[in-house]
Amino acid sequence: MPAQATEPMVKLVVPISQRPNDLGDLGEGRRRVVLERLQPEIDAGRYAIKRTPGEPVLVEVDAFADGHDILSAVVRYRREGAPAWSESPMEALLNDRWRGSFTVDVIGRYTYTVMAWVDHFKTWDHQLQRRIEAGQDVRVDLLIGADLVADAAAHAPDDAAIRLRSYEAALRDGDQSAAFAPGLVSLMTVHAPRHYATVYERELTVVVDPALARFSSWYELFPRSASPDPARHGTFRDVINRLPYVADLGFDVLYLTPIHPIGTTFRKGKDNAPSAQPGEPGSPYAIGSAEGGHLALHPELGSLEDFRELVRVAREQYGIEVALDNAFQCSPDHPYVSTHPEWFRARPDGSIQYAENPPKKYQDIYPFDFETRDWQGLWYELKHSFDYWIEQGVKVFRVDNPHTKSFRFWEWCIDAIKAVHPEVIFLSESFTRPKVMYGLAKLGFTQSYTYFTWRTSKWELTQYMTELTQSEVKEFFRPNFWPNTHDILTPQFYAGHRGTFYARAALAATLAASWGMYGPAYELLEHMPVQGREEYRNNEKYEQRTWNLDDSRSIRGFIAALNRARRENEALQFNESIRFHRVENNYIENEQIIAYSKHSPDMSNIVLVVISLDPLNTQSGWVELPLEDWGLSGPVQVHDQIRDMRYIWSDGFNYVELNPYITPVHVFRIRRRVRDERGFEFYS
Repeated sequence: MPAQATEPMVKLVVPISQRPNDLGDLGEGRRRVVLERLQPEIDAGRYAIKRTPGEPVLVEVDAFADGHDILSAVVRYRREGAPAWSESPMEALLNDRWRGSFTVDVIGRYTYTVMAWVDHFKTWDHQLQRRIEAGQDVRVDLLIGADLVADAAAHAPDDAAIRLRSYEAALRDGDQSAAFAPGLVSLMTVHAPRHYATVYERELTVVVDPALARFSSWYELFPRSASPDPARHGTFRDVINRLPYVADLGFDVLYLTPIHPIGTTFRKGKDNAPSAQPGEPGSPYAIGSAEGGHLALHPELGSLEDFRELVRVAREQYGIEVALDNAFQCSPDHPYVSTHPEWFRARPDGSIQYAENPPKKYQDIYPFDFETRDWQGLWYELKHSFDYWIEQGVKVFRVDNPHTKSFRFWEWCIDAIKAVHPEVIFLSESFTRPKVMYGLAKLGFTQSYTYFTWRTSKWELTQYMTELTQSEVKEFFRPNFWPNTHDILTPQFYAGHRGTFYARAALAATLAASWGMYGPAYELLEHMPVQGREEYRNNEKYEQRTWNLDDSRSIRGFIAALNRARRENEALQFNESIRFHRVENNYIENEQIIAYSKHSPDMSNIVLVVISLDPLNTQSGWVELPLEDWGLSGPVQVHDQIRDMRYIWSDGFNYVELNPYITPVHVFRIRRRVRDERGFEFYS
């Protein structure tokens, strides 16, 4: 039978000269690891996350590859301008999720990303162990491992290379124990080449602000009302004399409303009356007169030397930073109106458009037109205002209504300033829609006012804090809680109940790591509104006030105790660890008592806060105390930081009773029971 013909073999490989060049567009095709869903990453890396020195950055990513090889991954990070990357190893979690972290040390900017690769040595090591356990011949496998070690030796410095070659020789000699030697594993972790590693597609940014950005206590006052003499305008010297009072209250930021000359044209009168009476000072937010504009001082406040002395004394003697109120708007008398009319919007009749929120009219204020043809000149001039006051020693700014100015301007301005002065802090006063409020934080504002002022029920407070601390928002938005401002007096205060002032201050000071209040109105229990508006009657914004700081109604001692508790308990200096606890009455949640805890990063300091939201009635309930979750065993001592009282509590539920006419607040420090070397027990 004749032999059947066979078909010739077909060459399947396309000659190099005939290959299309589209694969070159893919880069290194041998990179097998896929990296996805890196966090934290704000808007695909468009914006930075925020930290303060000593805070960790926890990074997670999905990392996987084809096949069954073992992966390795690291977080790579470096300070801006550093020539080389530092690395921190990542660990595998569940479902191909990986986690690692690094700590930022100094203010400025850091960059971070993730690198992952197929780790051939770890894969070989794991498979070798399984083969040995199965009783298989591993002589060839040891040679494979020797080749991997030799490759690492070729890339290692001399001293490490010598040690690696000794392990290589042992493997080639068939020494199985060498494969699992801790020394070899350590050397390979450092020196094994990362062939075809995948690096995340973007380098992301961390802005590192001073510690005051994370933890701060703000006190607002009107400098013109600092005089003890009702017949005299307050001065910077009067504010210097007020510093011991502010320091005794425990505040570390003194925020001054605008200190510039005030216009006379269309000047507003008492409680925002359309026109002022003779002698009425007008609103300090109507900035600018013949004496000057945003770089000038109101002549009755004092000289520039007086202001510099205030900044110096506050910082050096009391540890207080002076914050200036930045309001980018002008009175009709501001020099800009005549020298740069193009920076304002003209009406058809030739007049300049004043500020409006129909039907409200603010004829004493001209807003800047950010669509002006000379927008670049406007931007540079406004930034120069910040630069000037920074030269005078100011490091903290409260920015009035930034949501009514160009977002692109803010991003450019803040970025340019912090590139030179990374220590500067910007507080955004923007009571507006959530996306706008968060957008300003992304653009660079260090801290932000919040909706806390209007969150009054237990459910509202719980939901809001959960949003701020358990979502992506926590990475870029630092809340600053204020129970009141000079512009805002909310309805819960109108009845003047002392318990309301206690509770709202305690909520602000313990829910958020940064808080502030407008004084002396707050500690003196001012509560009368303008009819139909959430504003103070006899508002300092439109008149000079004289305050009796020694008034018997004052709750200054309570405010001082709150701030002392914040300073002495690290748990209250962060937001992310907050946890809410059940408060029950007859197995039903008591909606009039809110309880929550915070702990320091190392769990050495744990604080439990219990507050009654009822300003009229005594409230009681059983508060959940999850000792096991905190790594504690009962009983424990709970030490009230406000009233310096101590109680012994156990795991589970413990009884509280809060009287609004005494102190409707507990700020408990949890102290564990310990025994000394002599057998004596005490709580620490």
